[in-house]
Amino acid sequence: MLSNSQNNTSYRRLADVYDHLMGDAPYDRWMQVAVEVWRHAGTGPSRVAELGCGTGSLTRYLLEYGFEVWGVDLSADMLHVAREKVERSHPDASVHWLCQDIRELALSAHIDSVLCFCDTLNYISDAEGVQRVFARVYEALVPGGTFLFDVHTPYKIAEVFGNESFSHQDGEVAYIWESTYDPDTEAVEHDLTLFVQEQDGLYRRFHELHHQQTYHLADLTDWLAAAGFELLSITADFTGQPVEEDSERAFFAVRKPVRED
Repeated sequence: MLSNSQNNTSYRRLADVYDHLMGDAPYDRWMQVAVEVWRHAGTGPSRVAELGCGTGSLTRYLLEYGFEVWGVDLSADMLHVAREKVERSHPDASVHWLCQDIRELALSAHIDSVLCFCDTLNYISDAEGVQRVFARVYEALVPGGTFLFDVHTPYKIAEVFGNESFSHQDGEVAYIWESTYDPDTEAVEHDLTLFVQEQDGLYRRFHELHHQQTYHLADLTDWLAAAGFELLSITADFTGQPVEEDSERAFFAVRKPVRED
């Protein structure tokens, strides 16, 4: 999903090939995580906001459940792809597309549940920014509303991405992906060079640089509590099980308390 810590030129060139590169992404499993949380929390949302919605792949799953959806992303180019995709698959759907930095989230209605999946929060480069997101989400939710998000764990950032090189090629796209980890800041830079085949058969080369920041689970838990949320669960890697030392993705589920007058 889009980095909301970078300017709105991020993903400008990547938008056209993003779905091709993310063809194996488990959007159905992210949807199932949300459904399970809602079931255990005893909530039945009707208005759902998706932060870092990218090209709308998860949005389409949300629409299958009949939700009114707010799709929020910093990249106008990614939103353009999302809008066209959803118009083809769900021409009568109710989607409010918003080009916003999620640190300045401002929705047109109070929301029953907010989702922020696919490690979107790791793209926010500082703790203050994450805390601002939490505060904005809290304001956007109805009492009893849920906030679900995931992050890459410190283990994933340091040990899986680390200082590694990755590559891929097929008939349409090739890339070289270099990751550089800084142990002092606990952040990783992803230097991505892509080669995309044009209609004339030639390949166009372009470059993307993305930053992901480590956030420790204890800090996230403290910031959520400071924002006013009550914790429902922290689980690992789509399993519903506790986070272990070598878990790669941590899922948080929290709720805005229902307060009696």
